[in-house]
Amino acid sequence: MDDQQLLRYSRHLLLPEIDIPGQKKLTHSSVFILGAGGLGSPAALYLAASGVGKLTICDHDQVDLTNLQRQILHETASIGKFKTDSARNTLQRINPEIEIISLPEQATARLLNREIKSVDAVIDASDNFSTRHLINQACLAHRKPLISAAAVRFTGQITVFDLRHPDSPCYHCLFPDSGDSDDPACAIMGVFSPLTGIIGCIQAAETIKVLLGIGETLHGRLLLLDGLTMHWRSLKLSKDPQCPTCHSASVQNLSDSQ
Repeated sequence: MDDQQLLRYSRHLLLPEIDIPGQKKLTHSSVFILGAGGLGSPAALYLAASGVGKLTICDHDQVDLTNLQRQILHETASIGKFKTDSARNTLQRINPEIEIISLPEQATARLLNREIKSVDAVIDASDNFSTRHLINQACLAHRKPLISAAAVRFTGQITVFDLRHPDSPCYHCLFPDSGDSDDPACAIMGVFSPLTGIIGCIQAAETIKVLLGIGETLHGRLLLLDGLTMHWRSLKLSKDPQCPTCHSASVQNLSDSQ
């Protein structure tokens, strides 16, 4: 690390759990972020500021005026631009030393299979069940840790599916794919702006812990927040022995038809 890096990351270097070896590990780490919205914004901001060497951000949407209430990667001048391009511009201003890959594309099974196989961790900041199940399948196929979260109205939730471990539950264990499920959209239900920041920041924290192998992650636990009362609940998660996704012999043969 050069003198500028020692200064930039000095507050990390003071932490014995991170120090110079840990910070070097972060600079050589790569994270795939699905979604550059309410959750992906704070998660990406803190990972970039923390010096994670490569961030790949996937989102096919463009910035809309209604996004600006909570999606803090973007500004008024970004309206009409792809969210991933807006995100890259913001993150490069914060930390020009890291690599930001913009993928303004729909998250298909083929794309996820291609991108996830070479990263160290995956953040699911998407906003619909079908995409979450796709990214879960890709992370299972490549045994990548998945930091998954959601936020709507005043309720947030976050967990870590550390799929490097065969005994880890997966997203399908928690939310089985019935084929007729649909997420309550923010456009219909609303979302409390700071809630996305709180949950997205926890995603960043859990990702850094996963990358460095420090502390105790949310692996095997679902953390729930009621933003109106600021009451937290923690629920234990276990692998579902009947989960068809976890136990499917064909999980690595992701469908290219999505």
